[in-house]
Amino acid sequence: QVQLVESGGGLVQPGGSLTLSCAASGSIFSANDMGWYRQAPEKERELVARFGSRGLIYYANSVRGRFTISRENGKNAVYLQMNSLKPEDTAVYYCYIMLYPSQRTYWGQGTQVTVSS
Repeated sequence: QVQLVESGGGLVQPGGSLTLSCAASGSIFSANDMGWYRQAPEKERELVARFGSRGLIYYANSVRGRFTISRENGKNAVYLQMNSLKPEDTAVYYCYIMLYPSQRTYWGQGTQVTVSS
């Protein structure tokens, strides 16, 4: 079993910054991807950023240039630095880890990010 604990969400004004943190623990014995999805009200969950096991990084077009994902492999931790936040970034952000080769995916509980003046 794998557990993920997120932190760092909150309320921020447009143009502000937040950093989300996520730490995974438990039965992690293989290579894995870690990253962040988000879900806004009445919208589908979307992939925001992914840090692959081989160091390949992906960003959604909507956040590229404003968000930065990083990870600490020794701690199975992943971070999302979010700058120049916009109201449309308002959503619940979910951390995930996907294990290889099973591709089994585990999710954090979600953390609310609200961008509003």
